[in-house]
Amino acid sequence: MTKITATPKSSLADEPLKIHVTGLEPTQLVTLQASLTDERGVLFQARAFYWTDKNGQVDLERDAATGGDYSGVQPMGLFCFLKPEKPFSRLIKQDVMNTPYKVRLDVFDSFQLSSPPQNQALASQTVERWYAAPGVQRIPVRHGRVRGALFLPAGNGPFPGVIDIFGGIGGLVEFRASLLASHGFATLALAYFAYEDLPSALGPIDLEYFEEAAEFLLKHPKVRGPRLGILAICKGAEIALAMATYLPQIGATVCINGTNAVYGYPLYYRDLCIPPILYKSECMLITGQGAADISNMLGDPRAKLSWDSVYPVERAQGKILFVVGESDGNYNSKAYATEIMERMKKLGKTHCTLLSYPKAGHLIEPPGSPFCYQSWLPFVSRPVLWGGEAQAHVAAEVHSWEEIQKFLRLHLGPIQSSSL
Repeated sequence: MTKITATPKSSLADEPLKIHVTGLEPTQLVTLQASLTDERGVLFQARAFYWTDKNGQVDLERDAATGGDYSGVQPMGLFCFLKPEKPFSRLIKQDVMNTPYKVRLDVFDSFQLSSPPQNQALASQTVERWYAAPGVQRIPVRHGRVRGALFLPAGNGPFPGVIDIFGGIGGLVEFRASLLASHGFATLALAYFAYEDLPSALGPIDLEYFEEAAEFLLKHPKVRGPRLGILAICKGAEIALAMATYLPQIGATVCINGTNAVYGYPLYYRDLCIPPILYKSECMLITGQGAADISNMLGDPRAKLSWDSVYPVERAQGKILFVVGESDGNYNSKAYATEIMERMKKLGKTHCTLLSYPKAGHLIEPPGSPFCYQSWLPFVSRPVLWGGEAQAHVAAEVHSWEEIQKFLRLHLGPIQSSSL
C-alpha cells in the first residue's frame, strides 16, 4: 500500500520535515503535491515529479525532483515553492497563535500537471505548521504611542529582547516575531503606520516613537538588558539603521535588504532632522503582468549621494549585521551595504558585518516561507517585483535565519536553556 509520511506531523513553520513515500513500484514516475489555503481563502500549491528507487520509494532528503515547481534535491521544496492560485498573493500568517497552516501532501501516479489532478491521490497526509511554540505568550501592546504585539517565550526569563520591524507593507506583521519568541527571544512586533491609531500611510519618521518602543521593551521584567536587538527588512531596515546609529539602547541590529540613508521622507529625532533623498517615482517600470519594478526609484547608490541624508553609522554603539540579496528587486542593497562596509573600514571601525547572497531577492524570510517573486505592496498601490531566483533564495533563507539568531545571541547574551 502506498504511504506518504512527513515527520514531524506538527512543527514550527521554520523547521524542516522529512518526507518519505513508500509502497510504489520500482522506477515509477510519481507526482508529489503540497496544498494549503491561507486565511484569506487563497490556495497555494507546489508539485514536483520524482522517479522511485528500486524499492519503490522516494526520499526527499536523497532523491532529486526531475521537474515541476522545482528540480534537484530539495527536502523542503514542496513548502518553499508553494505558489498562489490568485496572482500577486503573498503567504503571510495572520493568526500566529491559535491556528497552524494545514498543509496537505499528496502523491499521484505518473505525471500530473493539471489542477486539480485528473487522478485520485495514491496516498495523502496533512501536516501542521505552527508559528508559535507551546508556552509562547502574545501580549497586545498599546503603551503610550507604541502599538504592536509582544511575544514572550515559555519560562521565567529574563530573555534577550528584540524589536521586529517590517517595511512598506504596513500594519502589524507578527509571523517573524512569534518564531523568534519560539527560539527564546522576547520579541516586540512593532507597527509604525496603517495600524489602529497610527498614521494611515507611510510618511515622516519620528525616531522618538521607536525609542519609546525600545524603552518599553527594556522595562519589561522578562527582558534582559542592558541593550536590545533589532531585526528589520526594507524600509524597516532603514529605520533600524537609524536606531542603531542614534539610540544607545540598541546593542545588535540586523538589516535585511535596506539602504544606507534616509529615503522618501525626513527622519526626526529630538533636535535632529535628516532630509530625505527623494524617491524617483517617474523611474518605476511596469511589467507585462502589471507588477512594478521599483528598483530605479532610489537611484544608483554608487552615484554621488546627498551626504546629509546618509547615516553616520560609525556612531553606532552596538553591532550591525547586513543581510543582502544580490538580486534584490527593490533596492541595490548590496551596493548600499558595501558603501557602509568600505566607509567603516576607512574609519577603522569593525562593528559591521555583511552576509551577501548571490541570486537571492528582497524578501529574505525565515525558512519554510514560500519564495515570493512578486506581490501586492500597499505603499506603491500595486504589485511589485521582489526579485531573486527561487533555489538560491530558499538556500539564503535557511542559512541567514541561523546566522541571524547566532548574531543576536552573541551580542545580546545566550538563551537560557532553563527558560525554553
